[in-house]
Parts: sequence; structure tokens; C-alpha cells
Amino acid sequence: MGAMGAITDVPGIRVGHIQKTDAGWLSGVTVVLPPPGTVGSVDVQGGGPATHETDALDPTTLVGAVDAVVLTGGSAYGLVSASGAQRWCEENNRGFAVPGGVVPIVPAAAIFDLGRGGNFSARPTAEMGYAATAAAAAQKEGHDVGRGNVGAGTGAVIARTFKGGVGTASATLENGVVVGALAVVNALGLPFDQTKPEVPAPVQAATTTNTTLVVVAANAVLDVAECKRTASASHAGIARALNPSHTLADGDIVFCLSTGAVPLDRTDEAARQVSLITLQSAAADVVRLAILDGVASAEAVSTPAGDYGAYGAR
Repeated sequence: MGAMGAITDVPGIRVGHIQKTDAGWLSGVTVVLPPPGTVGSVDVQGGGPATHETDALDPTTLVGAVDAVVLTGGSAYGLVSASGAQRWCEENNRGFAVPGGVVPIVPAAAIFDLGRGGNFSARPTAEMGYAATAAAAAQKEGHDVGRGNVGAGTGAVIARTFKGGVGTASATLENGVVVGALAVVNALGLPFDQTKPEVPAPVQAATTTNTTLVVVAANAVLDVAECKRTASASHAGIARALNPSHTLADGDIVFCLSTGAVPLDRTDEAARQVSLITLQSAAADVVRLAILDGVASAEAVSTPAGDYGAYGAR
């Protein structure tokens, strides 16, 4: 494991959280702020995603760099918080250069937490996105990351009954590559015992109010297509941690960021494949650990099955 067991073990990665928990609020924003020039892509495998600017991360498109990743509550309404992160990036001259200025590339994804604090209209704003980005930028290199019911995990639940939240983990490979993950766990499924087969409990009244959001980061040199494949492989970590996963009622999504500091062994095709497979296998396991960390770090709050109270889906 990395020195702090956090996504910020990847040099240059910073994380900022902003949340509100009073006056009907139970929601927030988390921003992952990578160093300039970071390459990224994304893979969406859930059936009910709420996303912004994910098409720009396709390997066939013009732009390969990512300036920030926004994870937010508020379902599709909360995606407006990405505009605040974009404004911060523009003010700091971070973005795709165009005549007259820059256009920051800020993809975002949201969980459903509407009404969990009592007010359906209490959802993240552009100002909260700006504040979370500024909070990330103000952090020191290698800082620890807030876990549990913070940022986008403030109103998270799992199995529509128990508290979910933000978790993070990291691993350092023998070749010096550091792989980290941050997860916002708001899943339909529950963690399961991986030492024995398990039959999932019957799912009742499943609606698109569930999502696990993940950002994977590595200091390896990857191109956009390799980031895409790493994001796809990392979804295995969600499946290893939660049962069920990737359902029609989940918006499960993984972003992958490459800061490009450590070259992989590409002396021949066999070496390239081994390097990528090793990294992607580690990424999947780090995602699993980040999800379990998010569940373990959440408040010990639950309600009887079927009675969602202040924490359940509405």
C-alpha cells in the first residue's frame, strides 16, 4: 500500500471537499485536481448515469487532457457544480488553449441524494464546485483525504438503507508506479464476503437513485486509449466490492487519470502488455479497497429495511 493509502499518494493529485448538512441540506461536492497536462478517459457501465463532458474523454476526440474531475451530489441538477470548477480553472489559466484564452476540460458525474436532508431543492451549486476546486488547490502535496460523509459522499447511502460515503486507497508497484483511487459509494448493492459464494438478496423498488463514482489516478505514462482501457478494467473492483453492481438502477462510472511521470516498460509488445495488465489489475484492486474504505468510514447510521428516513432514497 501507499504511504497514506489515498489517491493523493499519486504525486500531484489533490482532493477538495465541500458539503452542507443543515437547513435541509445533506449533499456536497468533491473535486479531484490533477497536475497540468494530465491525460484522462472514462468508462460508464451503470444503467442510470448522470454525467457531464464525458464524451470529450473518448480516445477518438480532439482533447486528451483533463483539468479537474467533479464528483457531486444532487443528481443531474448537481452537475452545475462543474461550471464552478471550470471557472476556477479558467481563472488559473488551466485548460485547452484557444484563441483568446483557454477552455477547461472538467468532466463530472453525480450521485442521487435529492431530499435526503429534507429539502429536495437543496443541491450543489456552481459556487460549491468553485469552492471545492479551490480547496483542492490549497492542499499540500501528498495530503490526506477526507473520508466518509464528506463532499459528494455527504448524503450517500448503500442498499437504500445504510450510510455510504467517500473512500480512498492506493498501491505502489515494483516499477515505481503509484495507483490510487477515490470512490463515492451510493450503491444499490452491499459489500459481500468474498471468501464464500453469496446469493444476492432480492431487490425491491430499485430506482435510479444509486451510483458508485470512482476516480483512478496513476503516475504512469498512459495515452487516452490506455486510460480508457484502465477505466474499463477498474470496474472489476466495483464488482468485487459490491453485490449487485452495475445494475440498471446504478450510474456506476470510473474516470482514469494519468499524470505521465513514470514510463512503463515498452521495450517490446510483450513487455508493454505485461506492464499495462499489471497496472490495470492493481487499479481494480485499489478501487475495491477504496469502496470498502468508503463504507467503513461512513457514519454508523442505518434505518430499518424499507424505512429510509432522513438517509434513504426519495
